[in-house]
Amino acid sequence: MVAKIIDGKEVAAKVREDCRQRVEALGAFGTRPGLAVIIVGDNPASKVYVANKAKACSEVGLNSKVHAFPAETEEAEVLRLIDTLNHDPSIHGILVQLPLPPNYNVRRILETISRDKDVDGFHLYNVGALAVGSSIFPPCTPYGVSKILEHEHIEVAGQNVVVVGASNIVGKPMALMLMQKDATVCICHAKTRDLAQFTILADILVVAAGRPNLILPQMVKTGAAVIDVGINRLPNGDLVGDVDFDGVSQKASHITPVPGGVGPMTVTMLIENTVQAAERFVGIKG
Repeated sequence: MVAKIIDGKEVAAKVREDCRQRVEALGAFGTRPGLAVIIVGDNPASKVYVANKAKACSEVGLNSKVHAFPAETEEAEVLRLIDTLNHDPSIHGILVQLPLPPNYNVRRILETISRDKDVDGFHLYNVGALAVGSSIFPPCTPYGVSKILEHEHIEVAGQNVVVVGASNIVGKPMALMLMQKDATVCICHAKTRDLAQFTILADILVVAAGRPNLILPQMVKTGAAVIDVGINRLPNGDLVGDVDFDGVSQKASHITPVPGGVGPMTVTMLIENTVQAAERFVGIKG
């Protein structure tokens, strides 16, 4: 068996086209979705992510505004900006790029964002709502994975799903979202013993552990759908995921590559959430 390689760029393009049409429709209400992005410090990866987000927003007609602060900026100054943005009717989504400087209280920063503008899905309101199945803004990466599964017509209900990685950003919300779709979900993490005994049972395997080539072919069930969320840079500069792509692709039914798989979906679902926030603002959605 040779796996179908899922083209995340193709899936993302379809979602973005839908968003572009919805942005045009919002013009009838005199509204253009607005996203404010806050970045503190000079983290090179963060600067690249923010530039990519701004470019993607522009392509679908969103108004994006980047607020960049030097690393020595006081936390209170960032909190004041968030409060201002919370009351700005032209801004429908607020995103704080992580990581923040080590002296910042990340939870305080995220909780200051209005829950109606929390397009990253990190506010406790949205996290709690996700747990009971009614999240307004799902976290972007797990949301992107769900869209990929939907696009590829991969059945989730009744399937055994194993999520490797238990982070608050990917692993935990991913498990909750899949449970809502009636999957039987197991979460594995850094202290899981004999990881292979769990992964081999998965009909759908989602890996977000941040360890290159953690998942080898002998750990994967024949015919499983494998979604690789990991992105790791090797000493030679190559980008790879958490899955041995060459080996596992000879055994799985579907597999996402790195790069070009889940990555394009994360920014795309940020756009989706921002458009939805604008639609809620004008009363199109409840």
